[in-house]
Amino acid sequence: MPLTHDFREIVKARAEREPEFRLGLFQEALEALLNDELDLSKTLLRDYVNATIGFDVLAQKMQKSPRSLIRMLSDRSNPRADNLLAVVAHLNRQEAQV
Repeated sequence: MPLTHDFREIVKARAEREPEFRLGLFQEALEALLNDELDLSKTLLRDYVNATIGFDVLAQKMQKSPRSLIRMLSDRSNPRADNLLAVVAHLNRQEAQV
């Protein structure tokens, strides 16, 4: 089910206000990935990106199109491991800078 605009804004506001929430969202995405819960991991990563850096900035920094990153983290995608791990590595570096 797609998230509503209001829900995204609530998550974004909370991530800006509470660093623990932002970090927890990222950590949950990584744990889901490690526990073979790809769909959950992609959903949490998508929420994390929307609440923090945004797909436009992430795409620019990774030299990819925003559309391809959005598709990669969509419900119906089956991303290659190297692409998914490149996103995770970039987000991890971004989180370390915050």
